[in-house]
Amino acid sequence: MTAEIKTGEKMIVFMINGKEYAISVSQVKSIEKWQKPTRVPGVESYIRGVINLRGVITPVLDLRKRLNQPEQDITEETRIIIISYRDADVGWVVDEANDVITVHENEIESAPESQTKEADVWIKQIVKQDNRLLNIIDAHAVLDKGASASASGEPNA
Repeated sequence: MTAEIKTGEKMIVFMINGKEYAISVSQVKSIEKWQKPTRVPGVESYIRGVINLRGVITPVLDLRKRLNQPEQDITEETRIIIISYRDADVGWVVDEANDVITVHENEIESAPESQTKEADVWIKQIVKQDNRLLNIIDAHAVLDKGASASASGEPNA
């Protein structure tokens, strides 16, 4: 399920490793300040654990690790973006999230073929706005374990 962005759509801009990414506001439930998750044994290394968010146990994954980026210390700007995924909420740890933009048709381009097949699965479009290039993240592709396995050539689990 690829979520193609449309003209006039609002996007939340966030940073990972000094690069700007964006996700549609329609896929985001909230943006939370950092709170330390409780570790859960036996899960993928990119899953930080779970948090209790207003009475709901919410899994939290480190988007930096999921995108194969180097680890970084948690700072005052670190945020957890709460994404609606299927019938549950999932948190993404990002370096910062502090901008909302409106996208126009002439700013949307298909993402060029990248060096890594995994990025091809997760980034389908790019927004060019002023002097910024924003990779549009497909939330479902990032969260779907099968997308990662198919990108790396492993069988789906």
